[in-house]
Parts: sequence; C-alpha cells; structure tokens
Amino acid sequence: MITLALAKGRTADDSIKLLEQAGIHFDHLNSKSRKLVFYDTAGMVKLIFVKALDVPTYVENGAADMGIVGKDNIMESQADIYEILDLKLGRCKFAVAGFNGTHPSNNNVLTVASKYPAVAEKHFHKKKIPINTIKLNGSVELAPLIGLADVIVDIVETGNTLRENGLTILEEMDSVSTRLIVNKASFTTKSESVHKMIHTLQTGLE
Repeated sequence: MITLALAKGRTADDSIKLLEQAGIHFDHLNSKSRKLVFYDTAGMVKLIFVKALDVPTYVENGAADMGIVGKDNIMESQADIYEILDLKLGRCKFAVAGFNGTHPSNNNVLTVASKYPAVAEKHFHKKKIPINTIKLNGSVELAPLIGLADVIVDIVETGNTLRENGLTILEEMDSVSTRLIVNKASFTTKSESVHKMIHTLQTGLE
C-alpha cells in the first residue's frame, strides 16, 4: 500500500478530482469530514491530509511514500525528495511586489516580507542583494503599506489583491503548480507501486 500525503484546501479538491479521473476512488471522503486518513476502494492507497508546508516533511522522513503539494511549499521546505510529476494544477507564480518605482539595489539592505523566507533569501542571494526577511503568515500585502517592509515575495495568481492595495509586480520569479513528490527510499523499496501510481496519475492528466 502506498501512503499519499495531500495538502489541505483547494489543492486537495483539485487533486481528489485528478485521482478519481485516474480511477482511484475514496468512498467515505467528503468535504464535511474531519477525518485525516482515508483508504481507496481498491485498498492500494492510504490517503493522509496534512498542512501544505508539512507535505514535503512527511515525504522526506518516510511517513508518506508520496505527496501532492504546490511547488511553493517544496521550494520553501528545501526537503530532500524526488519531484516527479507536474500535475498542472493551481498554476501561479512567485513574484517580488511593492510600490511602483521601488527598485531593489545591491547598495542597500532590502527588507522583504514573505510567507516564504527561504525562497526570498535564495532569490535575492542569487542577485547578490542583501536582505532582511520578515516572516509573515498572512496579508503580506500590508507590509509595504505600513512601512514594515520595502517589498514582498508572494504567490501571485491574478494580481488583483496587489492592485487593490496599490502594489505592483516588480519582478516575476518562478512558476508554481502542484507537483507529485516521492520519498527517495520508497522510490527504490516500493518501486513497482510507486511507478504504478505515477503512471496512473499521468493517465489521469491525459
């Protein structure tokens, strides 16, 4: 049996639809249930629901053989896992945003607010721009408005929230979508089951 970790929220809804398209069904799964563990009707998949940022951790440490989670959380966690398949769900992008005319400079230390400090630090390190990061868990758009940060690094889908708060995209970063990840040991020890799952999901994408 394959243990599959799935991020809660909108990612879960889209992922469940994809699993069903691939022929993997969970009869007792419904949106009102508070259960965290489900088994598919064929007895091949054990599904566990965890917070999005925890999915790579569960997979890296072998608590789950595979996981379905956004690329943003994979990048932030920096987990040692295999990223196998782009499921093409929840497409968006990382971006640096702030007030129009704000230009990051390598002459001054930039204050960056983000839910993804590791992603922000890696990005600006490549550009050789020194930064101070402020970790926020929500409403990062507020940070430049009240002078808490010069810019933000965040996920952008439509850009409406930025525009409504007088901010603009200063720089587009990495593209983000939902990915299938695999524990490195499971990839070897459960090779047949893992590859079957990969093939099944690929079929569901077609």
